[in-house]
Formats: sequence, C-alpha cells, structure tokens
Amino acid sequence: MTASPFLALPGAVAADSESPDADVAAHYGNPLTEQRALQRGDALVDLSTRGVVAVSGGDRLSWLDSMSSQSLRTLAPGESAEALLLDPAGHIEHALHVVDDGETTWLLVERSDTDAVLDFLQKMRFMLRVEPADRTADFATVGRFDAPDDGTSASQASVALETAAASANGVRLQWRDPWPTVVAGGHQYAHPEQTGQQHPGAEYHWVETLVPRDSLDALAERVASGEVQVAGTLAAEALRVAAWRPRLAAEVDERTIPHELDWLRTAVHLNKGCYRGQETIAKVHNLGHPPRRLVFLHLDGSEGIAVPPGAEVLSGDTVVGRVTSSAVHHELGPIALAVVKRSTDAAADLTVRTSDGAVAAAQETIVPTDAGAEAHVPRIPRLGAVRR
Repeated sequence: MTASPFLALPGAVAADSESPDADVAAHYGNPLTEQRALQRGDALVDLSTRGVVAVSGGDRLSWLDSMSSQSLRTLAPGESAEALLLDPAGHIEHALHVVDDGETTWLLVERSDTDAVLDFLQKMRFMLRVEPADRTADFATVGRFDAPDDGTSASQASVALETAAASANGVRLQWRDPWPTVVAGGHQYAHPEQTGQQHPGAEYHWVETLVPRDSLDALAERVASGEVQVAGTLAAEALRVAAWRPRLAAEVDERTIPHELDWLRTAVHLNKGCYRGQETIAKVHNLGHPPRRLVFLHLDGSEGIAVPPGAEVLSGDTVVGRVTSSAVHHELGPIALAVVKRSTDAAADLTVRTSDGAVAAAQETIVPTDAGAEAHVPRIPRLGAVRR
C-alpha cells in the first residue's frame, strides 16, 4: 500500500510507529484546534490504513448474524451496526463496523485485525453462499463528525465526503457509529444521569466513509487548497476517549469481555439467537459481575507528564489496572480510559505510574462495581447456615 497523500500536506506529522494508527497523520501542527474543528463537523480524518472486508452472497447477513454478538439478519441497505466476534469463553476477538448495500456487507475493521478477520470468515464458510474478500487495496476509510443540527448548511468536510464516498447498489458506503444511543437489544451499565449528567457519548456522532483509494489524492488536494479542513488521529482519539467509547486496538486484551467496557450498549443484542460466546454474555449479565471495569480518568497535567497506554493504575500502593487510552482534550485537559479491577473503590483517588513519575487521577465511573446480576436472582441461604 502506498503512503497516504495526506502525509504530504503542510504540517503533517505521522503517528508513532507503535500506534494502531501508524502511517497516517497524528496531527497537522495544532491538535487542539483540529479537535475543535473536528467536533464542529468541519474537518475530516485520514484513516486510510484501516481494513475493509467485503462479504457478498445471499447468505451473508444470516451467516454473520449466526457468528456475531449483534442481530444482523434484517440489516437494511445503508443501515449501520456494530458487532463483535467472540471466542467460546466470551472474550472479544474482533470488532466489526457493519454496513450493507443490499448485495454486499462491508466490514470496517482495525488495520491490525484485517487478516485475522478475513481468515476467520474464510474458515467459517462451509457450504453457504458467502464470499469474504479483503478490499482494503480498493477502498480507504475517512472519518468525520456529523455537524450539530443547528439549521445551518452542511460543512465543507461533509459535502466533500458525500461527493467522494464510494457507493454500491445505489447506497453510499458510510458507517454511522451507533454509540450515541443504546441500540435495540443492548444494555447500558453507565448511569451518568445519577449525577445529573447525560452520557458523554450522546453527542458522539462519528461517521466513517469508504472512499475509492484512487480518489484520496483529489480529496487531499481539496484540503491543500483550503477548501476542506483536516484533523489528525490525536484529535479523533481525544474525542473518542471523552465519549467513553471503547476501541478494539486500545481497550481490548486477551481477557476482555464486552461487559467490562460497557460494550453491550451498541455491539451486543441480548435477545438474539445462539452464537459463539453467548453463554458468557448471558451468565455475566444476568447472574454474575464482570471481573474488571472501564473507568474514565481526569489526569493531573500540572507536571506535564505524558501518560502512555499500558501505564499502571494504582489505588494506594496496589496496582489495580492499566491505562488503555490517553489524550489531551481541548476542554477537559489530560484524560484517559483505564481498565481496573471491579473491586476498586469507585470513590478512591487513583495514581498512574509512568517512567517520568506519578500522575494523580480522579476517576469517573463508567462501569459500576455492581454491574451485572440483572436477573436479580435471590441468594439461597446455605444449608445449615445460622441466621442472625
């Protein structure tokens, strides 16, 4: 794959090679300004290293439905969905951004996960009418936010992407993130309304558009001419973290189950048919509790210490978890997402340990300590136990 033309734009600084967004621009000189423009709907983000897997064939939706955590069987052309592929124990293996055009189902996936997703799908074909294919060489992903609905005309970024968007069977190939609401069949553990706040994801109107890869140069030229604004992945990640939005390449490790990240909200349908890992989904949600939980951290930025993903999170002297994503938000300042032990006191002040020193962190609850056990099955006293 050739280098993205966006990296040739003035001020472009490539993301770190260890980043899941390597080989696209982290920023173009001013990440905070880019962040504001992106949030307003005025800028687009180059995500052209992300993977694109297409599944054609008459059985595609029922087949994907049977394997994934989401109900996809009746997905209408142009409608977006999010689905997870789990292992038999319910651990997250793959995350899929799904849009169907009536003839082909398009799966937008992480760059590092593209080959693994395609390999899994190829192995699960059996005798069904399905044909998975890697289309990353043909289509590039470009991100943006929908502009606030304030009655004004569409932004230049929106117009540019509507014009450049790939279409198939008369459907523009755009995935709209369902994160602003709890989807049908989903469940939300977070309860920000208890403190008088709305869920920060309610305003997270993120859109991923597939663009023919040979059209990227023309799109970059529109940016270079000043017609369209551009933002780097640092801006996109800061807004994602502020919205409490989990990402496969950041929040997920080999032990992660969806409940820990409040991902039942958009990626799991609790009332659909059987699929791999469903027993864990149902058991933890109805009878148990997730062993870990996602928290939002407000980081102390007074010392200017950078907090990298993977940094240890401590309660007192005890390591209780790790940072999964960190960013600098244009309003909130230094922020992070972290996965900690469920038993971690939700009111405790935490500390993040870095190679440059400790950083104080105030936590905001996303997944509560009592998440799960939604069936409210009464505990039966142990035989012979003495009642007091």
